[in-house]
Amino acid sequence: MTDQILPQVLEQILSDSKSADAVFSALVPALGEVLNCDRVFLYLRNPETQTGRVPYCWRRNSNIPEVWDAEWKKEPESLGEEDPLFAAALRTEPSIFVEDVETANPEVVNKDFEAKNFGHRALIHAHLCSDGLLWGVLQPCMFDRPRVWTDFEGQVIAAVTEKISPLAVAYVTASGSKDEP
Repeated sequence: MTDQILPQVLEQILSDSKSADAVFSALVPALGEVLNCDRVFLYLRNPETQTGRVPYCWRRNSNIPEVWDAEWKKEPESLGEEDPLFAAALRTEPSIFVEDVETANPEVVNKDFEAKNFGHRALIHAHLCSDGLLWGVLQPCMFDRPRVWTDFEGQVIAAVTEKISPLAVAYVTASGSKDEP
């Protein structure tokens, strides 16, 4: 993936030598603006302990529900069965672009699970993987209406996930999440 794909604001955030926290703090809102979406959150997880948290969430406005976790939490054992998007992420499949949760293939999206847990209508389920393991999910989304994701947006997500996957590993391994239940 060439760097020319990324808008300047994202390239600047990703090219500076900063901590994972600094990059993620700057990236999540910038990505929301670049993709013109309603919310972007970053779920980070420890694949050894199956614990995770959402330490970064940007919302276009306060009417959009916030997703955020202060503490590491054990993932429900049934998560991969209930959520086909998460199951695909666990298999380290390519990121998934959902144009409309309401009409998506039920083998790809569990409409009821998405409505209950997230409330969005369209989303990108971007998988942060390294060495065959899932370390996080970056999730830009839209509320109240479907969204056709463009090829450009797909290229941006591919470039961003490639660049931040090593940062997700660094964040998780440095966070002490291995000691959580």
